[in-house]
Amino acid sequence: MNNPFFKEIADNIEMAAKAHNYSVIATSADFDVAKQQNQIKDFIVKKVSAIVLCPADSKAIGPAIREANAAGIPVFTADIASLDPQAKVVAHVATNNLEGGRMAADAMVEALGGKGNVAILDHPEVESVLLRTKGFEERLAELNKKPGNDVKVVAKLAGGGDKAKSFKVMQDIIQSHPDLNGVFAINDPSALGARAALENAGKAAQVKIIGFDGQPEGKKAIKDGKIYADPIQFPDKIGSKVVELIFQYLDGNEVAKQTLIQTALYRQADGAKDASLK
Repeated sequence: MNNPFFKEIADNIEMAAKAHNYSVIATSADFDVAKQQNQIKDFIVKKVSAIVLCPADSKAIGPAIREANAAGIPVFTADIASLDPQAKVVAHVATNNLEGGRMAADAMVEALGGKGNVAILDHPEVESVLLRTKGFEERLAELNKKPGNDVKVVAKLAGGGDKAKSFKVMQDIIQSHPDLNGVFAINDPSALGARAALENAGKAAQVKIIGFDGQPEGKKAIKDGKIYADPIQFPDKIGSKVVELIFQYLDGNEVAKQTLIQTALYRQADGAKDASLK
């Protein structure tokens, strides 16, 4: 798994399942929905007890979930939800991405002193990011009602949640908006790609970056002053909680349809005292 966030979810699922004497088959679709559909078909053939998905595409994954439903295999989602109303998901465990997006807007306004032009590095194929950007834009609109505040979103382009792609997209944004003051990047790889592009263009000091995730590389960039702040997620809690719900369900108990885990804002001061970065 290329993304440390998803690896941490998978690692915690494996640890929690092992405590129940269950083994885990962990695969990565690399955000390729066709690949993920084939992985689900393979799980169905193997007659697994349950499937946990981080959908590569929240809408397009629906038919594969329905195949698992037809085979009688319970499906759970972690971090990213399915948006197919016909696909049955027993329970969804995720970050409260809407509130995390609102937190990112608060951090952006703080970083810019209430005024400036902002770009969003998006990844609209996945439900978690739709919620992040929705929360960010809604909260920004609220904050702009305060006297003196004027933070405008001047660009919103897809960076695929990927460092290399976000680097290229950020280069285009810099060309189109030389007066840019801030970037909201929907995850740490996007934020790190944006930072590299800004450094390459000599604009790193001009543009403040708000990321999202709290991966080790992202936290280090915050500590070093390269990213202003992140609403951080807790993938360990997501992984362990989804396993808890799986075994509740397999034991015949009712389970909560959705469990949301709150984010926390991580700034440079937090990085300075973070023992994991020493």
